[in-house]
Amino acid sequence: MAVLRKSLTPELTLLRTPLFPWQSPRQALRQGEHEVWLGIGGNLGDSLRRFGHLWHFLKRQKDLRLLESSPILVNPPFGYLEQPDFHNAVLRVATSLPPRRLLRRLQEIERRFGRVRSFKDAPRTLDIDILFYEDRQLQRPELTVPHPHWAERQSVTVPLARMQTLPPIAILK
Repeated sequence: MAVLRKSLTPELTLLRTPLFPWQSPRQALRQGEHEVWLGIGGNLGDSLRRFGHLWHFLKRQKDLRLLESSPILVNPPFGYLEQPDFHNAVLRVATSLPPRRLLRRLQEIERRFGRVRSFKDAPRTLDIDILFYEDRQLQRPELTVPHPHWAERQSVTVPLARMQTLPPIAILK
């Protein structure tokens, strides 16, 4: 797989592959669909390959329709620092699932891709966060939308800034 690398700073590298960034030719939402931005990340194993597998997996799903992917950012970990650098990207998807059902579906996908939750900020094969669910705001014990720390994390802001379509709430920040 061809990978183009661009160093942004000594700690941040932007990667471009055939699937990241990518944009679907069919952008229009279907009746009952909602536009959602997901943050994906991982630092265990071959993250580039796993992101490619995730992209193909999402393309086959009935309840999630991939609309756009950002370039991939390689960045240092935060929180627990004794671990490898992370690969992060943002995906824009269309879904008919309401937010809490979407969260459960994403957690199923994480498990399918080998995610084991051991401790906060632990190394992981795949992490999928709901960053934005259209312009909705939701605060529940299991889910806060928009993601409470999205604007503070280069792992989100750098890939998001390179997407063609931005979430309405992100434009206000």
